[in-house]
Amino acid sequence: MTVIGTGYLGITHAACMAELGYEVLGLDINAEKVRQLNNGELPIYEGGLDELLRRGLESGNLKFTTSFQEAAEFGDVHFLCLGTPQVGGGCAADTSQLDAAVEALAPHLERQCLVVGKSTVPVGTAERLAHKLIDLAPSGAAVDLAWNPEFLREGFAVKDTLSPDRIVLGVRTEAAEKTLRDIYQPLGDIPLVVTDFATAELVKVAANSFLATKISYINAMAEVCEAAHGDVMALAEALSYDDRIGRRFLSAGIGFGGGCLPKDIRAFMARAEELGAGEALSFLREVDAINMRRRARAVDLARELAGGSLENCAVAVLGAAFKPDSDDIRDSPALAVAKAIEQEGGLVSVYDPVALDNARKAYPELSYAGSAIEAAQGARVSLLLTEWSDFTELDPEEFGSVVAARNIVDGRNVLDPVVWRAAGWNFRAPGRP
Repeated sequence: MTVIGTGYLGITHAACMAELGYEVLGLDINAEKVRQLNNGELPIYEGGLDELLRRGLESGNLKFTTSFQEAAEFGDVHFLCLGTPQVGGGCAADTSQLDAAVEALAPHLERQCLVVGKSTVPVGTAERLAHKLIDLAPSGAAVDLAWNPEFLREGFAVKDTLSPDRIVLGVRTEAAEKTLRDIYQPLGDIPLVVTDFATAELVKVAANSFLATKISYINAMAEVCEAAHGDVMALAEALSYDDRIGRRFLSAGIGFGGGCLPKDIRAFMARAEELGAGEALSFLREVDAINMRRRARAVDLARELAGGSLENCAVAVLGAAFKPDSDDIRDSPALAVAKAIEQEGGLVSVYDPVALDNARKAYPELSYAGSAIEAAQGARVSLLLTEWSDFTELDPEEFGSVVAARNIVDGRNVLDPVVWRAAGWNFRAPGRP
């Protein structure tokens, strides 16, 4: 099989398929990335993935190329793992990478094969690409298409690939279904849903929209708690005992970010508008707005602790990645807050265990530190914005020994306010007294 596109999804899928014993050829148009991967150098941070990459290369099951012709000749099954970012100046998904890959691969497809989309796409994309493949491939209708959406969580990508909670197959032919069932058979007894193209495309964006809604719901409750002097953490605990609701993702804070949830809910809204069903997803506009307001609220809390102004105020920011166990800074709430404080004149020092290189490239105007303690040297306000264990396990006395003032914003509600206040800290967190 081939895996076309070597971002988080592509590298993980390629390495995991090689781990299962398949012969895998990964393809990317970035020659430097291909060189790195063939040398066993992982261009992203993902726990356990470096070991799988090395094992795949050493076994001979895995290699990488820039040649679409080589990929077409090699593969019986071609997985499309391309990014679908938000279009510039709009909300819709940009599927140009997918289109370019299909247009580059199809003219070399001279025998029967299966092309499998894994990317998150606007509903209707699979139908369009199926026609494009038939039109451009010399083998015509012998090229089949299926849609097999990914459900990876960054930080758990290997586990989610090798032990998924479900597999969705959007297929049109029994042959495509059988091929994919055979491919995933080594994973064991995994719930498998076989459906049409449109439903398979909708599953991922529907799941992400539901998750985003749950996160923004508890953040909306945090806003109400702040106005009413309630405690959102106690509220979330009480809600969690209702088995219709549950506790997962009822954690108030500075909201979600990353390369999936924000752009996926916006693209879902945009596509629904195109289909004439925009009103059905109008609630997602408020989900998005609540999420963005929480970033601004973190800045408000920092400003309050600074005495009303952040001008020339030394500020320690703990976290740059959008979530722990990742170096991904795409739409990172932590960096958005850091940048907003810097724009108000704050003297910001950022530390993150793995995302500093990416942060420096994207935000060179910020200052960076080599440790949490270094970032906090002389700080008048500190903010915990990514819930790395390095930060959740901080000793308030040790951390307090280097700051100029013991003022902290727990933007993820992961610290114990009793312990920190007992150590003399002015402690603030979203949705808490």
